[in-house]
Amino acid sequence: MARYRIADDHFDGLPTVVLHDSHSGARAVLCATGATLLSWQQATADGPLELIDGYASAAELLSQAGVRSGIMAPFSNRVAAARYRFDGVLHDLQPGVAEAERLIYHGFLRGLELPVVATRADDAAASVTLACTAIRPGAFAGYPFAVDLRIGFTLSGQGLALELDAHNVGDTAAPYSCGWHPYFRLGDAGIAELELHLPARHGIATDAALIPLAGDAACQPLDSLPALDFRLARPIGDAVIDGCIADPVADADGTVHTRLRDPASGRAVDVWQHGGLVHLFTGDTLTRDARRSVAIEPVSAMTDAFNRPDCAAAIRLPPGGRHRFRCGARFAQR
Repeated sequence: MARYRIADDHFDGLPTVVLHDSHSGARAVLCATGATLLSWQQATADGPLELIDGYASAAELLSQAGVRSGIMAPFSNRVAAARYRFDGVLHDLQPGVAEAERLIYHGFLRGLELPVVATRADDAAASVTLACTAIRPGAFAGYPFAVDLRIGFTLSGQGLALELDAHNVGDTAAPYSCGWHPYFRLGDAGIAELELHLPARHGIATDAALIPLAGDAACQPLDSLPALDFRLARPIGDAVIDGCIADPVADADGTVHTRLRDPASGRAVDVWQHGGLVHLFTGDTLTRDARRSVAIEPVSAMTDAFNRPDCAAAIRLPPGGRHRFRCGARFAQR
């Protein structure tokens, strides 16, 4: 029998897929709703260690409380006032909603049911691909475009890898960005003592609504945004963070690394991505278990990219075009 295995299961009545390494005990649990990662465990000398702060119930998942491990597509984070202009046309993502109540973020995919369309398990890895063909003109207010998505997860000795593959199957260009919204933990304690390390050049300055400032004012040196400065590894402490890092320093192969480490145990999670930016959130506003985990979010574009001329080229997906974004996480221990 192959080392890696795949099984069907259920989470509080919702269908799930379990990826399992029969040698090490590592496992990942995915829910068909939103292709949501519910759990990722790695083996330690003290037993299985849960690294994801996922949903506790089906009701919590269906309410999208905290967007725990949500796949963010066809846009990531917020769109200012839920409106944007694309190719000269103004689109409204929340028609009829009063100005004071307008708030939309993280796209539509996270609440959709995604069927499994492919699986593979052998001695090297277990992988599963879920697909979405529901994003079509008329399906979602303010987004009259046709985009298919395939979400692939792979569990291997290298950890957990994720690929977001978008395909514009419509006749016109579409605006598109994506990301992943996992909350990571390294035990049951809070996050104050955990260290973050993210070499980068700039942070994104925002207004009180967390919308990036206009034009060049958005991208500022990290010296002027000390709360986002983790160029040298340091404890999170009591910092309240909900912000984005731009121009992260990449390896020679283009891989960006954000490292979360528990100095007491030596255990760490290395969140990697190919390109894009990194959004950090210390979970202060979560309705359950605030500041018990850290959201380290690989994103392909900054918040409100649909409204930014400097992001126009990056978000434009031509007819027949594809956009692939790869990220994932590895576990390490002393």
